[in-house]
Amino acid sequence: MLVDEIVDAHVLVIGSGGAGVRAAIEASRYGGVVLVSKTIAGKGGCTTMAEGGFNAVLRDEDSIQVHREDTLSGGAYLNDPALVDALVREAPERMADLVRWGAVFDVTDDRMVAQRPFGGQRFPRTCYAGDRTGHEIIMTLLDRLDATDTQLYQEVSVLDLAKDEDGAVSGAIALDRDGNPILFRADATVLATGGGTQVYDISTNSAAGTGDGFAMGYRAGAELIDMEMIQFHPTGAVYPYDARGRLVTEAVRGEGGILLNARRERFMERYDPARMELSTRDVVARAIATEVLEGRGTSRGGVYLDVTHLPAEKIETRLPVMLEQFLTYGVDIRREPMEVAPTAHHIMGGLRITPECRTTIPGLFACGEVAGGVHGANRLGGNALADTQVFGKRAGEFAGKAPARSGRVDPARIDGVLRMLDGFSEGDTSPADVRRDLKLTMWNRAGIFRNAPDLSAALGDIRELADRRLCAASATNLLDCCTVRNMCTTASLIVRCALLRPENRGAHVRRDASVTTEPATSPFGHTYISLAHAGIEQREVAA
Repeated sequence: MLVDEIVDAHVLVIGSGGAGVRAAIEASRYGGVVLVSKTIAGKGGCTTMAEGGFNAVLRDEDSIQVHREDTLSGGAYLNDPALVDALVREAPERMADLVRWGAVFDVTDDRMVAQRPFGGQRFPRTCYAGDRTGHEIIMTLLDRLDATDTQLYQEVSVLDLAKDEDGAVSGAIALDRDGNPILFRADATVLATGGGTQVYDISTNSAAGTGDGFAMGYRAGAELIDMEMIQFHPTGAVYPYDARGRLVTEAVRGEGGILLNARRERFMERYDPARMELSTRDVVARAIATEVLEGRGTSRGGVYLDVTHLPAEKIETRLPVMLEQFLTYGVDIRREPMEVAPTAHHIMGGLRITPECRTTIPGLFACGEVAGGVHGANRLGGNALADTQVFGKRAGEFAGKAPARSGRVDPARIDGVLRMLDGFSEGDTSPADVRRDLKLTMWNRAGIFRNAPDLSAALGDIRELADRRLCAASATNLLDCCTVRNMCTTASLIVRCALLRPENRGAHVRRDASVTTEPATSPFGHTYISLAHAGIEQREVAA
């Protein structure tokens, strides 16, 4: 086992998004913490890109129970109720933490944190900072992190989790930006690597959203659940080409934006006349896709999102990022509609966790988007930022309370990673080619509407791509090879779980589904997958 550097810590946190930084802040109360970031902290990941807001019950007319009911209903009752209870109960406390640490949210005339309506919720409970909410949160968290003794390793890519001879996770093996291996040893490891919808051709995720944590957790033997549940955000930019999929925040609809097809019909009346544009994301995304497929979309394959009926001042103050973004494209949203279409956005599945964020492997904790069970079959807008803070805090706390261990690492596992890296020097395939083909396969065969033949074909394509011998000509290519390896693994998990679930539920729509029960009475629980087994849980449903 030859590595250039060995770093020891009580808690190792992998990922510098909202969940990872919050975990590091909390864990620092219990001992030495190392935070490893694939990017410059605060510059990558989805938290800093999140525009809409943070769900928390702050007013008397709303309640924790209603937030719970909205979350379970929106998630098609596939959520883990214990995780939902923790989310809705503790979200107000975590919002209070952010305000106390200096976050600046929009406020009402009576100086309460302002809240806007989001889809699938009966009350306005989404706290916001214009449409830069995630940026405000991550900057506040990084300031708070600076006040701790956390060691920060930036532009360091974790390749795989390290384990001891007993099978417990005991750290991780990583590469710095020059291609030098580093071994991190820890008593407890927190996986907070974010999402992975970059496996799709059109995605809102940053370039770092390549599913690394799902793949690393799977290879370490952790159980993952509901990986088929991919949220396609209803409104991503349609043009220009290199901006396809860029998020058009749900805040646009929360502030009164309306959806129109090419015939200028307000088409959500056909799909959810009660909630209209503020229906849940799975419903709105399918509605837009249906309008386009049936010939009522624009020539670019989208629909219109219109805010021209709103006062210009409201657009300028509540939606400044959207205004600036579309002005860059030559569209003034104060005077003309935006053109939007669904885009891969969020993975609701992930590593199975307890309310303490423990995974099924000793020594490994998970929080944020890499963890499954909180959002069920469809996430409500505004619940993700709350998720990062509630479960980031919990993961840091319980990892911090983990007992000290001997720091042993199974050298065979590290040697295997190093041999893999050496093997990339002998490959003959560009990782960029595999990435391109994988993304197109997932978009065309495992997207919003699915069927068994397409999914089976996708799985065959993914296996063929994963078997190609990747070539690394430089340190950058070396990291690209490792990333594409993770993308193939994550894509395989998504498709395999999609084949397991025979029903339509939330974001998962099988056009060949044989089961048509309502979600609340469905006999099917989580899909689950690990190195050891895969299947679908059967739920007992009361008569």
